[in-house]
Amino acid sequence: MELGHCMIVERSSVVRKVASRILAKEGVSTAEFETFDEAISACQSGMPQTIIVDTGLPDGRAFDLIHTVRAMKGGDKPVIIALMVERDLVTMTKAKRVGVTDFMLKPFDRNQLVAAFHGAQNGSMAA
Repeated sequence: MELGHCMIVERSSVVRKVASRILAKEGVSTAEFETFDEAISACQSGMPQTIIVDTGLPDGRAFDLIHTVRAMKGGDKPVIIALMVERDLVTMTKAKRVGVTDFMLKPFDRNQLVAAFHGAQNGSMAA
């Protein structure tokens, strides 16, 4: 069963690959991007149903990415899950203000990623 398309925007190629493999086993198609520009270009070509974004993208670009996606045509539709290294209320508040739907801590395991993905799809917060 196809569960839609998920964009993974993460600076670590290892984290991107692991997340992609886990989600693929769940029937989710994925696209991996490392930078703001790559992700925005992909969104302009077609908005994914879910975006997983690393809050640690260089130069604060994660929040720019989320804000830019939300301002795009169809940008109100994707579920956006922010990946964080630690629970930080300031970062979480800023992320929510720009449009994050849910949060997940890194490093994550298979069960955590699957639960966060399905929880966000169903409208329940995982973090």
